[in-house]
Amino acid sequence: MERGGGGTLSEVHQNAKKLLLRCRDGLERLERLEHSTSTSAAVAGVDSELSFAVKRDINQIQSLCVEMDRLWRSVAAKPQRDLWKRKVEQIAEEAESLKESLDKYNLRNQKRSREAKERAELLGRVNGDSAHVLRIYDDDAQAIHSVRSSSRELENANALGEAILSSIHGQRERLKSAQRKALDVLNTVGISNKVLRIIERRNRVDQWIKYAGMLLTVVFLFAFVLWRR
Repeated sequence: MERGGGGTLSEVHQNAKKLLLRCRDGLERLERLEHSTSTSAAVAGVDSELSFAVKRDINQIQSLCVEMDRLWRSVAAKPQRDLWKRKVEQIAEEAESLKESLDKYNLRNQKRSREAKERAELLGRVNGDSAHVLRIYDDDAQAIHSVRSSSRELENANALGEAILSSIHGQRERLKSAQRKALDVLNTVGISNKVLRIIERRNRVDQWIKYAGMLLTVVFLFAFVLWRR
């Protein structure tokens, strides 16, 4: 049997088969971890270490296949040479299949990690947006409270204005009644028309003063409302 740097062809083949068994077992453990619901940091650490170990074993198997490919070509008997060729090719194919399975697993694992990171970032943005929405809601609530307070103050000012106007109207009616009585008295005692015209003119002046007072009252009310707002 031909001997290489790592032993005879049979010994190298046995070592490769042992590594294949260990790789299969490692991949099965990785798949069980993949379907596990646990997401702890300890599990993630075991996952990473096991994946690295499987990859290292696959690389070693491929190196052994290179060595076995050199060794089987040195076998003298053709039947034995063909048999070893098939055995080495089978080992190489299994190693390549394991490598593909490991690569697919690593891609899925990277995808899960990326999705978990994106979910965490999205959750962070959602929490930030929620705080912003709450601040907007508080500002709106304060604005609504301010509007309601201003509305109540405006209603109170309006009621005050109506009371003042009603009082002025009552005073005007009393003044008219007093003036009529005075005119009746003056007419009775024979006051001249000139005196009566003077009184009427004074009455008109008093009316203008009254209207000016009403206008000033209304202006004061609007100024008060604007100042309160």
